Amino acid sequence: METEVTRTTTRTALGKAVDVHRPARSGRAPLPAVLFWHGIGADEREILRPVAKAAAAGGTVVFTPDWSAPEHLLDSLDFVRREAPRHGADPDRLVVAGWSAGAGAAVALATRPDLRLKAVIGIAGRYDLPARTTGAPPLTALPASTPVPVHLVHGTNDTAVDAAHSRALASTLTTHGWPVRLSEPPSDHAGVLFGAYDEGLGRIVPSTTEPARRGGEATTEAILMAAVGEPAQGAPPLT
Repeated sequence: METEVTRTTTRTALGKAVDVHRPARSGRAPLPAVLFWHGIGADEREILRPVAKAAAAGGTVVFTPDWSAPEHLLDSLDFVRREAPRHGADPDRLVVAGWSAGAGAAVALATRPDLRLKAVIGIAGRYDLPARTTGAPPLTALPASTPVPVHLVHGTNDTAVDAAHSRALASTLTTHGWPVRLSEPPSDHAGVLFGAYDEGLGRIVPSTTEPARRGGEATTEAILMAAVGEPAQGAPPLT
């Protein structure tokens, strides 16, 4: 039976909308919190909804905020750390995830030990550019920091951002003793969100194709592994 998930919308201190996805029946114990950032397209949190719903059904509370400037990213982080208990989430079990341009921003937060993050997740991202949250490229900044579990997802058919970027980060972190897991589903840039790019609409829309299904499932699995700590059967362990 599919777990029912509810979605409510609230706003950050800077006025950006945030969708909160959570199981309809989650009991009294707080669930792990997941902050999930979209890419460079302004205020497009809706493209994350299929994955957010699937991850919430697996036992997490997923916060998907709009953003259009770097300050909105840190504002949403402050929001989740402050407001998570009101939504049945535990801010002390916080995972930060990001897709595309949001990936580097999320992974870079592993250099912030004050945040005490449970894990970070990068999905279809580049890590050799300055992150919008820290100003430093994760590829060079993370190895000098205290290790935090890192989960990476990148479609092998991604023509927007080559999967070599995720492989390079995974290799570098492994060399420096970081716990890292890279999943490479046979999907493209949008497929890892259960989506496909619609040329007519000029945006990503939900898709039921096999590549999109496998890509979205890989991203959902990465979120659940990071937040709940119970990988799906057959998933590779952190190395």
